[in-house]
Order: sequence, then C-alpha cells, then structure tokens
Amino acid sequence: MYGGAKNREVASPQACNSPSWYVIYTKSRHEAKVEKALQLMGLDVFLPRVTTPSRRRDRKLLIKVPLFPGYLFICTNLDPYIYHEIYKIPGVVQLLNNGIPIPVPGETVDSIRAIVESALSFYPWPYLQTGNLVRVLDGPLVGTVGLILGRKGKDHRLIVSIELFQRSVAVELGSEAVEPFS
Repeated sequence: MYGGAKNREVASPQACNSPSWYVIYTKSRHEAKVEKALQLMGLDVFLPRVTTPSRRRDRKLLIKVPLFPGYLFICTNLDPYIYHEIYKIPGVVQLLNNGIPIPVPGETVDSIRAIVESALSFYPWPYLQTGNLVRVLDGPLVGTVGLILGRKGKDHRLIVSIELFQRSVAVELGSEAVEPFS
C-alpha cells in the first residue's frame, strides 16, 4: 500500500464493480508516472495508449502514446483518504469535477478498453459539437471557416454554415474534412 495505508480495501484490476471511474488530469507528459504511482497504491488505473510512428534522427520507431494526452482513468471508492492521496502524487493536477469529482459511466471506460484491446486500427479524433467553429481541410472550400449547425443522415455528415457578407451558405461535409478552429 501507499502512504502507510493498512487493511484498506481497493479495487483490483478488471474488478471495478461497485467503485466508480474518475478522470485524472495530469501535467503534460506525466501520465505514465501518475499511472505507476496509482498502481503502487493498489488502485485500478486505465491509461489508454495508441501506437504512433515517431521519427528520430537516425531511425523511425513505433511508440505508444496516451490516446487522451494529459488524462487517465481511475476506479475507486473516492473516500477522503484516497482523494487526498491522489492529490499528493507528483504530476496530478486535478480530478475532473464540477465542484465535486464527476464519475465516468463504466460503459464508457469499457468501450474505450474494448477499442484499445481490439485488433482494429484506431486514432484520436477531434471532438466536434454543434456550434463549434471549424476550418475546412479538403475540397474547393479549403481554408474556409464555418460553424457546425448539426449532423445529417447515417453517414454523420456535418452541416457547416459559412458566412459570406451577412448571408449564410450551408454545405454538407464529412467530419474528416474539417478540423476544430479556435
């Protein structure tokens, strides 16, 4: 156990039934250090990773990097002792919260775990939401900035409104043809 805790019941890996999943926000590139420290505490930690190519000076490598940089999942009964022990770990910034820590549905974590453990190819994707500004990456409108009005049809095509001299033009684009614009 960590920090002198004795006879404390913690969640074992893959057995997170009654405790809840929480998201920990870490300092940049501290995810693995925080993961290791939480595992030393005996807690169930999930840091989804994706394999990506990396170029070094003399060679190309495939490395595993966090799927969600700066974030990892922890499953625990978040009592005050565990809560404070988590915050003592170097690299931990905060538990995601809205005044109090917000649990993540177990189904969400199970889905992410299933994707990561599958043989399917996966990669991070920008979160696009109605009302977000996006820049068009492909086609005749490349470089144009517009607003997502909604989604249409089964193929999840975006309807992007592009303002021209106080007029709007709606165009349907695939989600792969745009990127978030800030």
